[in-house]
Amino acid sequence: MSSTSCSRDFEEDFEVTMKHLFAHFATKVSEWAGKPVIFILALIAVVIWAALGPFFDYSETWQLVINTGTTIVTFLMVFVLQNAQTRDTRAIQAKLNEIILTSHAENRFIGIENLDEEELKRLDELVAKAAKGRGETEACRTSEPTEAANATPSKKAEARKRPVVAKAPKQKQRPLEKS
Repeated sequence: MSSTSCSRDFEEDFEVTMKHLFAHFATKVSEWAGKPVIFILALIAVVIWAALGPFFDYSETWQLVINTGTTIVTFLMVFVLQNAQTRDTRAIQAKLNEIILTSHAENRFIGIENLDEEELKRLDELVAKAAKGRGETEACRTSEPTEAANATPSKKAEARKRPVVAKAPKQKQRPLEKS
């Protein structure tokens, strides 16, 4: 084994380990940060800082302490919470996709999280309309399946899918447009 391939293997292992450690860290910090006791501790810190204002003559240094502290905490928490939220969202999407595949729901709804904002608003309106009983089939007319639905599914997933009525091959519509 050459030193280059050994080095590459080490780098890949290191990257995987770091991703795993950061994901674990982000999950624990987000769980910890969301607890009421942490909010109360932060509130107490702000109250103590405010109470110390007269002793420090409300100096710029006194103000700088809270500004710097909150800025650093906010900056770091953005990355930690975003990581945890992204993983949670992916897990929820995977679970919803599994429910769709194993139910009588339209398989076309798999992958709709990749649609743009306008298409999602339109779909939301159509689903709300169907929920009220005014056009139940219209809500499911999303022209072509999304990219995620076009991906080759596993054999197990394919076996669970309901047959989908084939559409005319030359009718190309943007997602969510009426037929």
